[in-house]
Amino acid sequence: MYHSAGWSVAVIDSHPFGGTCAVRDCDPKKVLIGFSELVTSYNRVKGKGVSADNLKIDWERLMQFKRTFTDTVQSREKGYRNAGIDTYHGRAHFTGKDTIKVGDSELKAKYFMLGAGSRPMPLNVPAEEHIAISVDFLELDKLPKKIVFIGGGYISFEFANIAARAGVDVTIIHRSAKALKRFDQDLVAWVFEGMGEAGIKVLLNTPLASVEKTAGGYTVHTAGEKGDLKLNADLVVHGAGRVPDIEDMGLETAGVEYSRRGITVNNYLQSVSNPIVYSAGDAAETEGLTLTPVGTLEGITAALNILKSNRKTPDYRGIPTVTFTIPPLASVGLTEEQAASKGLHFRVNKSETSGWYSSKRLGEKHSGFKVR
Repeated sequence: MYHSAGWSVAVIDSHPFGGTCAVRDCDPKKVLIGFSELVTSYNRVKGKGVSADNLKIDWERLMQFKRTFTDTVQSREKGYRNAGIDTYHGRAHFTGKDTIKVGDSELKAKYFMLGAGSRPMPLNVPAEEHIAISVDFLELDKLPKKIVFIGGGYISFEFANIAARAGVDVTIIHRSAKALKRFDQDLVAWVFEGMGEAGIKVLLNTPLASVEKTAGGYTVHTAGEKGDLKLNADLVVHGAGRVPDIEDMGLETAGVEYSRRGITVNNYLQSVSNPIVYSAGDAAETEGLTLTPVGTLEGITAALNILKSNRKTPDYRGIPTVTFTIPPLASVGLTEEQAASKGLHFRVNKSETSGWYSSKRLGEKHSGFKVR
């Protein structure tokens, strides 16, 4: 957008170019979940007109297939250069209000757009270094026999469904009584039923205490109302949330205010303390959720405001969110709890739909809706 307007543009990233969603999260995850859904679909209709021997996921070949999607995204850096956009690899930090340094290069700019995204939240438990993160899971060449996922959000639930359908013994531990908190809990209950059918164990009110390295793998120690449980695993994966990836950027040097929720911006996504700095996505403190559609909306909005002097504000209404579990769970608008907290008058229509034609023909046992 900036380059098309005749501006000189530089892009800096400490990771391979392409972004978290396309390279290290959403897109590769959807490739894996697609094959998991295929295996699940077969098991549901087996004996009803379809037969196959030993249908299972070949993880090594699946990972090779997944990389045909992510490797091509990373090659877009060449496209940037061919378009006259400068690219830099490394961790950037401000050296002044209008200068930033990456490696040995120092760049001066009229405007800065900070879209650094997020990183796994520190868990602050003993032996945290033994805990893998989502990127590690998505690059596994071989699946272990047992995995424990930490946290009850999107990452743990989606990856648990993938691993379980590939034959892994999976357990999720979550510190509080509610998992997938952004979704209506009546609908979450149906997801739990589907996951239980796949053998996935979900332990609520079970906070992580520590991880111990053992000769045969790892032992996960928990605390909470269930006491000190000891869960053996070959791999422990962090799925307990993310925080803005803005540490060590020299924001203080640039006079850019921020909090633990991200860079403090006004309604135009402009820094409240340095007017030449804008921020969008997970790195910015806004009312938007940490979702790819929100990051896209904010990025486009901030870009337009830089080009046209603050004319547009992001409208978050009607942005859907989906967790790619089996069955998947989708939501748009307000949950029942949110609507009630706003004092709105509404009627709830809810139905379990596994008996509907659309579900029955696919053998889907866990489906339904809730509309307000």
